[in-house]
Amino acid sequence: MDESNHWYGHSRILGAYCGLTDEAPKRIQGFLQHGWNYLHGFPPNDHWCSPGYPRFVWSDVLRRRGWSMGRRGHYLIGAPWIYLLHLEPALGVLPERKGTIWYPFHGWEKHSVSGDHARLADEIRDVEIGPVTVCLYWLEYANPDIRRSYESRGFRVICHGERGSRWEGKGRDFLRKQLVELRRHRRVASNRLGSALFYGASVGCEVAVYGDPMQFEDERPEYGGTARRRRLWPELHGTHVDPGVAAEVARRELGFEYQATPEELRQMFGWKRVRTA
Repeated sequence: MDESNHWYGHSRILGAYCGLTDEAPKRIQGFLQHGWNYLHGFPPNDHWCSPGYPRFVWSDVLRRRGWSMGRRGHYLIGAPWIYLLHLEPALGVLPERKGTIWYPFHGWEKHSVSGDHARLADEIRDVEIGPVTVCLYWLEYANPDIRRSYESRGFRVICHGERGSRWEGKGRDFLRKQLVELRRHRRVASNRLGSALFYGASVGCEVAVYGDPMQFEDERPEYGGTARRRRLWPELHGTHVDPGVAAEVARRELGFEYQATPEELRQMFGWKRVRTA
């Protein structure tokens, strides 16, 4: 229905969970939350979400907040990430984890981010012990100056790829690549709370949030900025975070308790039941 339903391979993961072939991602009849969000699961300018169509969100707090802001038709299904973990319980598992994977806050195709990557790289070098992998979004990865800020400090610099679309295969393995990387590292860190932090906490990574949070050039005031994130999740900020607390918050924010059955997803998405012999 909407292009964002297919970003990061989400529709393919959910299709595989429902027993569908991977020839082409299925059209979801509604709007799927595509990343961790502390507003109502979607951007403030969500006029493209056609009225009357369902919104598939990760957690109950988003459903309640959306309702309070006039949004209707919410279905709680949890994040596509939890369905990937169901499908790939051993993918990337190693006997020993080492080092830190660091996710700098990134822009996207329509909005860039302002911040000093060189200064952030220096702070990372001062804090982290052991090897550091810096994972950049594809836009920042394509910028040689940004890559050099981290490579010159001796960091391994990677990219999980583009987020893709329904018809392009570029993003189909994005989350699988991310899972492999997270499971090889002891820590996951960023300068802002985001999906990667919660994904990492859900698979046993220690968590840290520190450094210049950077800013969108026209960041929407509805989110409340860094002050609101720190006020709502003070326990997740700092160079060292209680791993038990991080894991508990991650399970809540990713909606593990709302994982649907394949039959329930097929009904909600408008997918036909798979015929078996």
